[in-house]
Amino acid sequence: MRIGIDVGGTFTDFLLTLDDGTSEIYKTLSTPDDPSIATMRGIGEMAEKHGKDVADFLGGVDVIVHGTTVTTNAVLTYGGAKTGLLTTDGVRDALEMRRGIREEQYNNFYKNVEPLVERYLRIPVKERLGYSGETIIPLDISTVEDGVKRFQKKGVEAVAVCFMNSFANGEHEEMAANVVREKLPDAYLTVSSEFLPSIRFYDRVSTTVLNSYVGPILKHYLDALIKRLGEVKFGGVLLIMQSNGGVIAPEIASDNAAVTLLSGPAGGPVAGIAYCDIQGYSDSITMDMGGTSFDTALVKNREPFVTTVGEINRLRLALPMLNVVTIGAGGGSIGWIDEGGLLRMGPKSAGAKPGPACYGLGGELPACTDADLVLGYLDPEFFAGGRIKLDKSKAEAAIKTHVADKIGMTVEEAAAGMYNVINTNMAAAVREVAVKHGQDPRDFPLVVAGGAGPNHACMIALELEIPVMIIPRESSIFCAAGMLMSDLKHNFVRTYATMLRDADVNKFKSIFEEMKTGGIRLLKSENISEENVEFIYSLDLRYLNQYHEVSVEIPARLVEKADFAAMAKEFHPKHNRLYGYSLEEEGTGVELINIRLVAVGRTKKPSFLEQEFHGESPEHAKKGERRAWLPKQKEFADVQVYDAFALRNGNRLEGPAILEQVNTTTFVTPEYNVLVDRYGSYTVYLKEKEKAIRKRIES
Repeated sequence: MRIGIDVGGTFTDFLLTLDDGTSEIYKTLSTPDDPSIATMRGIGEMAEKHGKDVADFLGGVDVIVHGTTVTTNAVLTYGGAKTGLLTTDGVRDALEMRRGIREEQYNNFYKNVEPLVERYLRIPVKERLGYSGETIIPLDISTVEDGVKRFQKKGVEAVAVCFMNSFANGEHEEMAANVVREKLPDAYLTVSSEFLPSIRFYDRVSTTVLNSYVGPILKHYLDALIKRLGEVKFGGVLLIMQSNGGVIAPEIASDNAAVTLLSGPAGGPVAGIAYCDIQGYSDSITMDMGGTSFDTALVKNREPFVTTVGEINRLRLALPMLNVVTIGAGGGSIGWIDEGGLLRMGPKSAGAKPGPACYGLGGELPACTDADLVLGYLDPEFFAGGRIKLDKSKAEAAIKTHVADKIGMTVEEAAAGMYNVINTNMAAAVREVAVKHGQDPRDFPLVVAGGAGPNHACMIALELEIPVMIIPRESSIFCAAGMLMSDLKHNFVRTYATMLRDADVNKFKSIFEEMKTGGIRLLKSENISEENVEFIYSLDLRYLNQYHEVSVEIPARLVEKADFAAMAKEFHPKHNRLYGYSLEEEGTGVELINIRLVAVGRTKKPSFLEQEFHGESPEHAKKGERRAWLPKQKEFADVQVYDAFALRNGNRLEGPAILEQVNTTTFVTPEYNVLVDRYGSYTVYLKEKEKAIRKRIES
């Protein structure tokens, strides 16, 4: 057995896959104070269902893949470790100055981001290296020792070491690190020349500080989780999800904690690729609407888009990560009226505690789930399979007090407005992730996920004119499913700044070989045999004198031949797609900035269980009718309700319809129909696309 675990802000999701290809879905309310409590509670529910105690049950589990928001939450709430920074004299304020660019140039009230290290703990060290690594000012070790003494006195828990131009020569940083190891042996330490040896000082110092800031938090959490699993005799493999869409061993994650920042949504695009493959789609847009946030990502040619320059809480994070757009929109998003009298949804969320008003756990503010209940999309007796009873009267009271009365609407009109506003917000996020990569969202199927996603997907798709959606049966625990489909991944980067055509062949190849050796070593430590290791090569390239560079994947054959002219040919069309122009015909030179390598360890993936064809009629799955709001028609109507788990391969449903599962509900608007594919997923499509969709699914 294999278990995927995704810790969210409201729910912790579990997917258990069995040897025969079947899978089971579990959800528990998250426990933000100690996420491992919800994790062990969910595992306990699995064991109970299988009639075993936890130890016997875990004896049959080979792999647990775990995604955590511990580091992300630490940064968002400024709840990380007390961190000190050793950096080159004269640049201690780079964390505040950043790259000298104001995000909102004309907003005089806009405040600068608060750095993670206070100024009195940013220690200037006398040393200086040139851009090629030559020593200009030798390291004054006494300034390092003085800084470490201050750290000791002030109770610093973590230390970051980042000197100017250390990407070219890490000698000074290593000497400083040795002092820290000697004087502060219990402090968490990050050395930039080891962690991120690449050009651009602010990017490097910010990322190095982030790693130290969240390192002790993640290490403490993983140690606690491993201890809890050890107490119940878990002897399988534990893997941790990264923001690049891959997984790593917990020991490596503890040393490189920043790779888990923003890793929560990373399983989504990985799962999207698998579900689209079934129907022959190589491109897709994934959307995941949970209890707190909405995540969307673009997949092209079975590969999610990756960025090497991201931000968390306005702080630069220069590590490879899946390019996921996240906004505060989920089932817990609170509806409110702004100063101008306009209805808004989110980003504030009711979360797991107290939750939406209808949960009856003390929440008094109206959330998206309250609106969905009032509009008839949710069954108050069947939410979470009946484990959570929803109180419609409390939902109506919250909407009336905080929304309807303030803008002169009925409760049902206000609920419809809340539903429309949050759908528009999510559609804008989907449009953003497509357009910024030069793509038209209408050309992509929309893969729908999250406990709340299927309830809102049709209106998002209508807004964007997307004709086809795929809703996996496991949509409510989509990221947990993606984690079980992820490979081990390790990213390496080295700066080699030169004109591409003038690059030294031997140096170019030796850099790649050095990184490949490191990748093999790490993967072997994670029990990956060499025949299951693959490498992905890429270069950060730009036109001569350009400000920004583009990361371009390079085929292995071009790397082996060191064919720099052919590599430039790979760059021009990608630059054109992203920015609308290419300078190939003008003969503008191409600069090489960074060399990148991804070492991939292929893992065993869970198999899908194929169903026998059951015929078109869904009559066997009918549960009854329910009064529900039709958004485009702006009226309530009696809508057929189906037991979604009873639907089988070949079943066809006409919208409007409501498909109920234990962990999610799908609302199909009148503009769409549904076909169930051979793996039990739902293809929701515009009625005028009936013939083309049926042909694709049947083939």
